Amino acid sequence: MNEKKTNVNVGEDLKWNLFTEHREVHHREILGAEQADKLGVSVSSVLRERIDVNGAVLPHYHDVAEVIHIIKGKVKLLQNGEWKSYKDGDTFLVPSGVVHSVVNDDVEPTEQVSMFLPVSDDVQNEGFKSYMVDEEK
Repeated sequence: MNEKKTNVNVGEDLKWNLFTEHREVHHREILGAEQADKLGVSVSSVLRERIDVNGAVLPHYHDVAEVIHIIKGKVKLLQNGEWKSYKDGDTFLVPSGVVHSVVNDDVEPTEQVSMFLPVSDDVQNEGFKSYMVDEEK
C-alpha cells in the first residue's frame, strides 16, 4: 500500500538557479511536475523567483496559464501591451498564449511566486473542503 505522507522542501536546501533567457532573474523550484504527479495534482511548476535590480523577465508566453504573486518589492508588468506598476501583495493572472513581462522597478531585488498551470477545455473547478480532526498530542 502506498502510504500518504507530508513531505517538506526545506527552503535553504533549494538553490537559486539563473534563468539564462532573462536578465538577472533567479528561481527556486518549490514544486515540480514529478512532485505534483506524486500529489495527484495538475501543476507544471511552482517557482520562487528573484529579479535583481535592473533585472527583467523578458517578454514571452507559455503553453500553460501562469499565476504570479509578488511577495517583495515593486515591479512593472507588461499587461495587454501596456506597462503598469504593481507591488508586493498583487497577483497577476496570465492566460496561456498571452505575452507578458515583469521588470524590477525597485532599489532592491524583488521576489514573486509563479505557478504554471496546465489548461484544458473541460475544466470543472470547485472550492476545497477542510475536515477538522482532534489535535494530536
